[in-house]
Amino acid sequence: MILHGNQRGGAKNLALHLTKDENDHVEIHELRGFVADDLISALREVEVISRGTKRTKQYLYSLSLNPPPDETVPTPVFEKTIERAEQKLGLDGQPRAVVFHTKEGRRHCHVVWSRIDASAMKAIPLPFTKRKLTELSRDLFLEQGWKMPRGLMSPGQRDPGNFTLAQWQQAKRTGKDPKAIKQTFRECWAASDSQSAFARALKERGYVLARGDRRGVVALDHRCEVFSVSKWAGVRAKDVRGRLTDPDNLPNVTEARSEIAREMSAHLENLRHHQKAAIAIRIGQIRDKQQKLAKEHRSERDRLQRRHEVRTRAETKARHARFRKGLRGLFDRFTGRHRQIARQNEQDAHLAHVRDRQEKDDLIFRQVERESAIHRRIGRLRGYDERTKHDLERDISRYEDVRAQNRDTVKFERSGNSQVPSVSHGYHR
Repeated sequence: MILHGNQRGGAKNLALHLTKDENDHVEIHELRGFVADDLISALREVEVISRGTKRTKQYLYSLSLNPPPDETVPTPVFEKTIERAEQKLGLDGQPRAVVFHTKEGRRHCHVVWSRIDASAMKAIPLPFTKRKLTELSRDLFLEQGWKMPRGLMSPGQRDPGNFTLAQWQQAKRTGKDPKAIKQTFRECWAASDSQSAFARALKERGYVLARGDRRGVVALDHRCEVFSVSKWAGVRAKDVRGRLTDPDNLPNVTEARSEIAREMSAHLENLRHHQKAAIAIRIGQIRDKQQKLAKEHRSERDRLQRRHEVRTRAETKARHARFRKGLRGLFDRFTGRHRQIARQNEQDAHLAHVRDRQEKDDLIFRQVERESAIHRRIGRLRGYDERTKHDLERDISRYEDVRAQNRDTVKFERSGNSQVPSVSHGYHR
């Protein structure tokens, strides 16, 4: 797991941060070495003690333990990691607080130690903490069989942007199906008997009829690519001139390209707004479900806690009843039977604690899996929204460039599954 720590002061602010309700679940797992039994008061104790030292402003050491996203880590692994970190940092036996958070389907942990050596009334020095925690983190990944992040293998291998130049340049021009294009032109030509009818038929298929720069009549598609009517309709230029008798009333290529760019920009902008609204509604619905699930999970944990408390009282009472009273109890003390019963009670109490902890972990893991599924859905939605928004904004920007340039046609490139316009010259003959 990734370990990140820092020295700090601000006891009250830290306690409030660790217990604020932005997390789905907050659990005060341990308060060791404090008089107080709540987190704010416990950390304030350290603050008060630090005033007896010389210039100690950062009297706390805060450590976060973040397991890999796809791993479910049992509580004992967290506890052993905390003990190992405590030894590496030189904070053995210092008062500490352990807080578990469950947030967005992930369970992680925070530990806060006192840096104040109460016997010497001075702060414990913490040199090279980053290096020590990195070494421990690397050991944990190896021991647990987790996939180690590249940055943890070697700091020089950290990916600064999660993309390469090759990935950035990999967009390629969209392939066209010449047969489909030719079929469209032939159908439109066959279905019309005049210039206006031919223009309407092409418009319905996404083409705009225009006056060519170098020859009679052409058509432009939504990518602003120019197609020769005679070639793609499979007719002679003479036949085109015979049916399309008024080319002067058609827009020229520049005007047609600007009009297409204007219409496509408006259409894509409208799609972007609809996309944003639809994603917001869907995420809102999932958030509502998430809040309902978090409330249900808190109730489940409370019920389990109450069951454990009732069972612990009953088992404690049963263990205590093993001791005989009166003369028999005195006899048991002389014979050593009392000591044997005490040892057996300690073992049973420990096993009961391990059992209760395992039951709690099992419940938490089941809940985290359900919560993780919800957050994965949100993540997929956001990822899809970002990709789509990026593609739309890029296409809109290119169309705006076409309107501004008024000389080049747009050619689309492929990046993933999206079409991206780029600029090129000429038209299809």
